[in-house]
Amino acid sequence: MTDRNAAQGSELEATDRAILRELLRDGRCSFTDLGERVGLSVSAVHQRVRRLEQRGALRGYTARVDGEQIGLPLTAFISLTPIDPAAPDDYPQRLEHLPEIESCFSVAGDESYILQVRVASPLALEDLLRQIRESAKVSTRTTVVLSTPFENRAPEL
Repeated sequence: MTDRNAAQGSELEATDRAILRELLRDGRCSFTDLGERVGLSVSAVHQRVRRLEQRGALRGYTARVDGEQIGLPLTAFISLTPIDPAAPDDYPQRLEHLPEIESCFSVAGDESYILQVRVASPLALEDLLRQIRESAKVSTRTTVVLSTPFENRAPEL
């Protein structure tokens, strides 16, 4: 099998892409509605969704909430740089107990990780930064989000 054939073997079929597109638009879509939208029976679409879940192409379903409405209006990105470059790279484990951290990205460059956080106020951000520095023994650089024209855009399938 050539590299090209191997890559094609891991690609999704057009019907599976259509199912994922519809679920990205509406994750609460019923199997009946989903089947109608992609031209499959309920049992066939159910089987394909289950297979997409099992292979990891469909990783889950989630609700998106408005940070302002839930009392967490301040979003920031925090870059982590190790103080000691020889220290173990276990920052995600050291920080997983902090619920304010929504996402943790391992990155290339001067920083090791970038965190996306959501907090109630600048004072809460200051406290979170202290907790991060103490827990992970890192230096931080923080960028505060002023507005979010869009986020979590679905990939084009």
